This record gives sequence, structure tokens and C-alpha cells, in this order.
Amino acid sequence: MSAKDSRGGVDRRSFLRGTAQAVGAAAVAGPLQALLARNAAGEPLRSGPGYGKLIETPDETTGSPLLKLPRGFRYLTFGWTGDPLDDGSPTPPMHDGMAVAEAMYDRVVLVRNHELSGDGTTFAGERITYDPKGPGGTSNLVFNCETGKLEKSWASIGGTVRNCAGGPTPWGSWLTCEETVDGPGDMFGTETVRPLALKQTHGWIFEVPASRPAAPVPISDMGRFVHEAVAVDPATGYVYETEDKATSGFYRFIPRQYGLLHLGGKLQMLKATGREDLRKGLEVGEVFKVQWVDIQDPTLAHSPEAKDGLGVFSQGRRQGGAIFDRLEGGWHHSGLIYFISTSGGDAGAGQVWEYNPRREQLRLIFESPNREVLDHPDNMTVSPRG
Repeated sequence: MSAKDSRGGVDRRSFLRGTAQAVGAAAVAGPLQALLARNAAGEPLRSGPGYGKLIETPDETTGSPLLKLPRGFRYLTFGWTGDPLDDGSPTPPMHDGMAVAEAMYDRVVLVRNHELSGDGTTFAGERITYDPKGPGGTSNLVFNCETGKLEKSWASIGGTVRNCAGGPTPWGSWLTCEETVDGPGDMFGTETVRPLALKQTHGWIFEVPASRPAAPVPISDMGRFVHEAVAVDPATGYVYETEDKATSGFYRFIPRQYGLLHLGGKLQMLKATGREDLRKGLEVGEVFKVQWVDIQDPTLAHSPEAKDGLGVFSQGRRQGGAIFDRLEGGWHHSGLIYFISTSGGDAGAGQVWEYNPRREQLRLIFESPNREVLDHPDNMTVSPRG
């Protein structure tokens, strides 16, 4: 479907926005309410009957028993490191965050991150490379769900660094996030420390279309910081961003125009009324009213007179922005935004948060009491079943 539907002149993004608002208005309580209720009441977490004993199950592609699954379940693998892409070049290593960015009848387009750090050589062509010395990026894969076959694969953006997570958009693309603020000459390494040969600054978000060539241009208004994931609200087009630092913020990006992120917009940081530090000392089910404070310079990588990667965070923090502990995964579901604090909570084992954009309300819906229950959750999704 093109940007303009010739049958009625309806702009695709306007259509998406309108339908999303209608669906969002009808949304009921969030899918994790049962979890919240049991956790708040101090009840043990119960598991369902399940599907039976887990047994070693061979991969239908390689024949190797890579997973243990219940009897009758099947799986297959594709897109291994080193497998040839369509142009004959090898599939890059370090697969990380990914999502289906587009579905077309029996085919889906998966956009996949490659979390390569430091410097090196881009694996992508010049037209889709941001920094020739950036080793990271993304690849796109077209998979036929009917035949179970990978049909196409190609490098979709290159010259980036440490593409960790990101998130899909309602308009058929993937936002890939750099989990670093490295730049030219910054020091890199542990045993052997050396200056990076990067040609560009990093710490940005890039948009990768499912089926069109990507523009290797950072969306600078979305901020330069240690990004992890994003979640897009289809009703508004607002993008919610997580930051993976021990002192981190939760951000939203308000685009100037729905679905056209490169036109710029406003970056803001969440402020919880009545409490600034949300890392520990909380009760499950606790609710906070939310305000948003503006980030005046979203491109500022570091605090003044520091090399801490907290330039954006420090601007929000000075205005009372809330502190979280290592924010990672984020996901939109039924009008709500869910996100993970990997090291949050009194046990330091993780928290799950729910933000309600319509009510401007933040709620702690789960906190791990120990690592046996939940051990440092990372990326997340919400099942269509809740």
C-alpha cells in the first residue's frame, strides 16, 4: 500500500492514526492485571498446566537439537551468521533486537539488529552507510510463513555502532537504536585501550523501512544517549524511549508530523509527581501521576565537564525527571506502554512498569522479589493473548 491510496486519496499514515485512536479508545484494562493483583496481594506466582514436558527437539533446518520444546512443537532456523545475503556477502554476527516490520499475506519482513561495537568496516553499501568505520547495523529478511522458507535477505543499514534494541512502527519500519555515545577519538577497549577510528558521532536512532532503502541519517531530535528500546503509540505517533544506564530516564518523542520522524520534534523526560527516585523502596501497584519536562538540547552526549553519557538525562534530572535503574525493553499494547527496569527493585532483580498515556499515569505492575522468580529481565513483548 503506497503512502497515497489511489482509491480514495487517503494518506496511509492518517488512516493508521485514525484507526489506532478508535481502537485505543475502546481498550480495556491492561493484559497484566492478573499478575499485578497476585503480586500486590503477596500471592505466589502460579503457572498454568502448560503443554507437557520439555524434550530435546531438532531444528528442522540443521537437524541439531537447539531447543527443548513440548512434544508436537516444531521450529526452524534461518539467517545464521555467515549465511550469504542476496548480494553474496555474509550475514553479519551479533544478532540482537528484531521485529516484524511488515506483514504481506503469507510473508513477513523481519528487521534484525547486529550489535557490533567499537570500530571496523561497514558491512553495508555506501548509500545506506552512516559511518564507514561503524561495524553495526541491520539486515532485513523476507520469510514465507506458508512454505517455511527464507526468500530474501539484505543489509538494510550500516555504519552504526552497538545496535542493541529498537522497536517496530505502525507505518512499516523499524527504529534501530545505538546503545553507546561513542564518537571519533573516544577511547575503547579493556585490556588494550585505543582511540576509536569512527568518523561520526553515535548514540542515535535510525529508521529502517521494511521494503525500501533506508536513509542513513540519525533522527537527532530523538536524542543522543545510551539507547535501548522504543515503543510507538499508534494513536498519536509518539515514540517512547528507554535508556540503559544505572541512572536512566524514560523519554517520549513528539514528532512534528505523524509518522515522519525525520522532520523532527520535541524530546521530553518523564517526571513522577511526588517521587523522583523510582529505583527501589516502592510497593507493587503504586501509581504516580506523570508530567513531562522538555529536553532543551537532545544532542548533548555528556553532562557538563564530564564524559558520562548522561547529557540528555542530566537536563531532565535538573527539572525533577524520574530516575530508573537500567531501562531496557519497551512495548505498546492496547493503548498502554510497558517497559522494563532490568536492575530496579529492592532486590535489584527487575521491575515491570506500565504507562497510561490517556490518564498520564505510571504504575509499577511487577517487582521481582529475588532472582529465582525473575532475573534481570531485558527486552520484552506482549502476547496478543495478554
